[in-house]
Amino acid sequence: MKKTIKLSLIAASVLALTACNQEAQKEQQAEVKLDTEIQQQAYGIGASVGNFLNKDLADKKELGVELDQELLMRGFEDALAGNSKLDEEKIRTVLTALDTNIRTKQEQKAKVEAEKSKAEGEKYLTDNAQKEGVTVTESGLQYEVITQGDGEKPVATDVVKVHYKGTLLDGTEFDSSYARDEPTTFPLNRVISGWTEGLQLMPVGSKYKFTIPAELAYGDRDLGKIPANSTLVFEVELLEIQDEEKAAAAE
Repeated sequence: MKKTIKLSLIAASVLALTACNQEAQKEQQAEVKLDTEIQQQAYGIGASVGNFLNKDLADKKELGVELDQELLMRGFEDALAGNSKLDEEKIRTVLTALDTNIRTKQEQKAKVEAEKSKAEGEKYLTDNAQKEGVTVTESGLQYEVITQGDGEKPVATDVVKVHYKGTLLDGTEFDSSYARDEPTTFPLNRVISGWTEGLQLMPVGSKYKFTIPAELAYGDRDLGKIPANSTLVFEVELLEIQDEEKAAAAE
């Protein structure tokens, strides 16, 4: 909480300092010198906090909290002159209330988005299950065979080597070993249950497309790139089942 309050105060200060009249800004910009490392460091600190402030105010506005920038500047100027209209205790109280309000709005937004994601996933799974070539397992996992290999099938305790691409339902790619140009190796029983189940259906040399319900993926956890309650789509190539010696060497 104290850290959040400090950031809010820093943001207000930077806004006040940078919100001079237009002519003063132009004059100041013309005089900026970044010839030495210490000059660049000083400017870098200001730019870094300014970037934080820009994003912070934009995030608050998106949640419906738009702060009066003139009052932000006035608060800084008054405090600098030793004439703040609010004492330290009141400042802590109002900033704590602001932080609480923001958290509440963030939680409400996350809940709405999670419910929307769940509904979209359920509809997508229902429609996808009707497509030719799609098989639905007892757990609800859906898969399509793109290429059928003729190697062995792994068991849950095996270590496998795969190439894969993961996307959200709108096609947004959130992870890809192809993009890294490097296959991934992992124990099959240490990944999401949709993968553990799905890869055991695949002979080595196969490429499958999996549509994984949220409950077989990351459930109601919000992972940033993967919103809560997301149904996920993966294209996976099973390249190899590693023997114990080779798997141990890779760890």
